[in-house]
Amino acid sequence: MKSFSITDVGRVRRENQDYVFASDKRVGTLPNLFVVADGMGGHNAGDRASSCAVKTFLKSVRRTRDTSPVRVMRHAIDMANMKVLEEAGSDRAYQGMGTTIVAATIKNGVLYAANVGDSRLYLIRDGIHQITRDHSLVEEMIRAGGITKEEGRHHPDKNVITRAVGVDREVRADIFDVELMCRDIILLCSDGLSNMLSDDEIYRIVREENNIERAGRRLVDEANRNGGRDNITVLLVKMQTDEVKEC
Repeated sequence: MKSFSITDVGRVRRENQDYVFASDKRVGTLPNLFVVADGMGGHNAGDRASSCAVKTFLKSVRRTRDTSPVRVMRHAIDMANMKVLEEAGSDRAYQGMGTTIVAATIKNGVLYAANVGDSRLYLIRDGIHQITRDHSLVEEMIRAGGITKEEGRHHPDKNVITRAVGVDREVRADIFDVELMCRDIILLCSDGLSNMLSDDEIYRIVREENNIERAGRRLVDEANRNGGRDNITVLLVKMQTDEVKEC
């Protein structure tokens, strides 16, 4: 597989509260690992939350002897949640901070993904498919049939999330698994991308580029061109034919 990650402050924010980690190589018992976190909180608190969560997540993965991707990621998110909550209580400046997290690993041709919050994982194949579900007020409205997905992109409450790392003593991550095929591309991103570009626009850009680095940079450029109202993080993973079943 090949991967490329990029994070950008955007055109409005003064600081980047996103945090990204990507490794095509083994991390602990996982054969590879990809993580995106989008922090929330006051000045520096969101940055602190996202970096703390990902670093704690990685520490947990590196220490475990468990070989189950699902259990490894669930436990790592639990550890990240406890650490961010602890940090939030250690300094008044960090009170109320939290972060989203979306993580993925690929083992034996199967994608395992975990998420808390509204950072997303997409599978790009014969179209674009959002694998994760946002933990947000707007997502609940969409699923209830109150608004359409396109209306949700512009809803005034689109940034209200219903689940985050570091907010409560317990956090529940959603887990997904997908059997991969050759030429599949996986996209992890913060909402700074998904709020600025439609799914169709994301799909078109990725498919127009044979090189995932060019695709990643174009996605960031287009998100900024559309307003860049938030930090933008893009992580692309492209599968090779010898790693998954034939098309």
